[in-house]
Amino acid sequence: MSENPPDAKFIVQVLNPEKAPPTPKQYVQDLKGVVSGKQVARMKKEAVDCPVLQEKVSFVQCFACPNFLRRVKGQVGCRGLPLNIPVASKEAILDS
Repeated sequence: MSENPPDAKFIVQVLNPEKAPPTPKQYVQDLKGVVSGKQVARMKKEAVDCPVLQEKVSFVQCFACPNFLRRVKGQVGCRGLPLNIPVASKEAILDS
């Protein structure tokens, strides 16, 4: 039980922009049943400057990311590891 949580490489501030960035439906579907609908709605209105993707993303996307460690007092701890996002090749798209 004396296991320490992994260290955060980045500490990112949670933002409340006037216009929230779009939230991909895939991430909202992943959170159903884990987080209440009211909390998801609040999280969709927040944004984070993601150090891994180098862009502003919805907090829902940040929360679902494997690099997400914790959120404390408006700050998010991020591992900062590269994401292995598979990109479909043209051949795979054409074959299907």
